[in-house]
Amino acid sequence: MQHEYSLKRAGASLPVFLQLKLHRAPARYLAAHCHIKQNRHEDALGILGEKNPAHLITTNDSARRKLQAVTNGLTSKQHGKGKASSRLERVDRSEEREYADRSDVKYEAAMCYLRGLCFAKRNAFDRAKECYKDAVRIDVQCFEALDQLMKNALMSPGEEWDFLDSLNFDTIGPDVSEGGDAQEAADLVRNLYITRMSKYSRTEDFTNALDTLSTHYRLSQNPDIVLAKADLLSSTSQFEAALVLTSSVLDQDPYNFACLPLHLALLYQLHHTTALFALSHDLADTHPLEPCTWLAVGTYYLSTSRIPEARSYFSKASLMDPHFGPAWIGFAHTFAAEGESDQAIAAYSTAARLFQGTHLPRLFLGMQQIQLDNLAIAREYLTSAYEMCKTDPLLINELGVCAYKEGDLESAIRSFDLALKIADDNEAPPQQSREARLNLAHALRKSGRLAEALEQFDEVIRLGLRDASVFAAKGLVLLELEQAFEATVALHEGLAISPQDPLASELLAKALGLLEGEGVLGGADEEAIDVGVRNRVQELRKGGGGGRARRRGVRHSDGMDVDGAADRLRRPP
Repeated sequence: MQHEYSLKRAGASLPVFLQLKLHRAPARYLAAHCHIKQNRHEDALGILGEKNPAHLITTNDSARRKLQAVTNGLTSKQHGKGKASSRLERVDRSEEREYADRSDVKYEAAMCYLRGLCFAKRNAFDRAKECYKDAVRIDVQCFEALDQLMKNALMSPGEEWDFLDSLNFDTIGPDVSEGGDAQEAADLVRNLYITRMSKYSRTEDFTNALDTLSTHYRLSQNPDIVLAKADLLSSTSQFEAALVLTSSVLDQDPYNFACLPLHLALLYQLHHTTALFALSHDLADTHPLEPCTWLAVGTYYLSTSRIPEARSYFSKASLMDPHFGPAWIGFAHTFAAEGESDQAIAAYSTAARLFQGTHLPRLFLGMQQIQLDNLAIAREYLTSAYEMCKTDPLLINELGVCAYKEGDLESAIRSFDLALKIADDNEAPPQQSREARLNLAHALRKSGRLAEALEQFDEVIRLGLRDASVFAAKGLVLLELEQAFEATVALHEGLAISPQDPLASELLAKALGLLEGEGVLGGADEEAIDVGVRNRVQELRKGGGGGRARRRGVRHSDGMDVDGAADRLRRPP
């Protein structure tokens, strides 16, 4: 309350101050900042104006400098109404920047950032994005603007890296008091910014930046660097390793709200329900006004399949911060979990509109359309997502599923193969790609490549996916390969898991029907054994084989009832 009262007093006294310092950037920035803190964004925008000072923008390539018509920064009132006031001079942007006071440049960048906040409040995200980008272009150290661009996913992965390459880090001055080097300072800031970029493209650059910051700058234990490493591991499906890193960050700072959304996602992915309960309970007690708190509570309820409660808390988090992406995604997931595709599509569409730079909402929209068999619409969403991110195995797997349902088996097989290759290149645990491998096995089976399909089904089972439908599919392949006995073994394993599985039961009946008239060994081997058994019986009987002879035969045959075995082997079908 005291803080709010101080802001109101400051806001009340600012008009007088502004009349005295109308054209000073620090005064305008301070006034607008106070209005924003009081949630008076329109008043703040009235002070800031809606246009950014484009003449202060620099790039990393001096050859790109453009000439701009300016009036040397003077207004018509300062010039008077003579010809001099209308005379325009063409000057180099970099030269015009030199005319501006260095401190004013930083304030102008900060005001661009505030304009972005005001436009975001209007849901004018395109204009907000340009304001944030201009803020960083004017002052490359305006990290708050970069943070808004990254955490709100306002740019696609390609746009993020192009934007980074356009920044002029040479404008960063060294720390004179510590005898710093300008190039060293520029490299440090650039590497720090790289850790905020998308992990789905230019992974090598990202890894090199992390290594440089960890070793050369000795920031290996810095929470932001550790979080960036965890994010990279998560994007490559190495969830256990990522969870170790996020846990280490939270051990140092239990309420690091930049880390918590990723940590919650990892706990959910790895089914750590108890940890989710403890964390959400603690956050609800200590930080009830944080949207991330109710994201945690919703994630816990989602992990325990209490969908209505989860939806309620995800909704609460999104109402507290309408631009909180994880809350919108979780809210949509609750509808998808209940098969409510229409509501899920509406929620995912909202997320796609709010967070235009991430491919995930479009991916989830495509998945919902596949479930509804709207394959043409699904392909549009998935293709749009693929244009934004070409290295997500889950996305490529869904493209394969869409092709499979459309009957384009060769395209489906290529997609599944590519998804597995990317997962392998990312060094993801094999268990994380079981679904793509299973889909590949089905596509190979349907295209008639039975031996390859059988190999993939065996690999899926080896990786731990022991499901009745998997064994049923393997049994079907074995039947098509005319290996009826092996098919019965696979189908029995499936029915041991799910005794009422209709497909496995039907296939087993068919396999047993094919085995009628065949012994377990089949063909010539069985006939040779049958002849051998008959000869052995005759020898025993010729030797006066009463009861003791028959008992000796039993002992020599390792417990097999020879007569009974012979009878069974000779029994007609």
